[in-house]
Amino acid sequence: MTKIAKNTICLWYEREAEEAARFYAKTFPDSSVGAVHRAPGDFPSGKQGDVLTVEFTVIGIPCLGLNGGPAFKHNEAFSFQVATEDQAETDRYWNAIIDNGGQESECGWCKDKWGVSWQITPIALIKAYTSPDLSAAKRAFDAMMTMKKINIAVIEAAVRG
Repeated sequence: MTKIAKNTICLWYEREAEEAARFYAKTFPDSSVGAVHRAPGDFPSGKQGDVLTVEFTVIGIPCLGLNGGPAFKHNEAFSFQVATEDQAETDRYWNAIIDNGGQESECGWCKDKWGVSWQITPIALIKAYTSPDLSAAKRAFDAMMTMKKINIAVIEAAVRG
């Protein structure tokens, strides 16, 4: 038997938990798909033998995808925040999500095609808006508030004034 993590994030999908897990595994480092469990009997949103749960890891975080049917939808109250090193990494993750049926939102947030929210957040942005120089922090924050995908060069220019 596989060791069961003490704390696992459970994400509810209508029927696409395995597809989502495989997308995350190919998109993000330190991500993988583990066991795929099939239902031992019929359940409200599926039949015996359908994929019920999928164990997967997203950037080192253990997750369980549950194919629970249409009763619940994802919203922005939960998101994965991915700290990126540079613009290339920011663009790579953002574009992977958007180009796979996702949608842009504000301030570095986007949703994947299953409705899971992601914050693709450059470390430069975090350092900028948490700067002890409150004027520089406010300029960076104000610049961020005008963006969808974060543009690090614009944030750095805002910090410089």
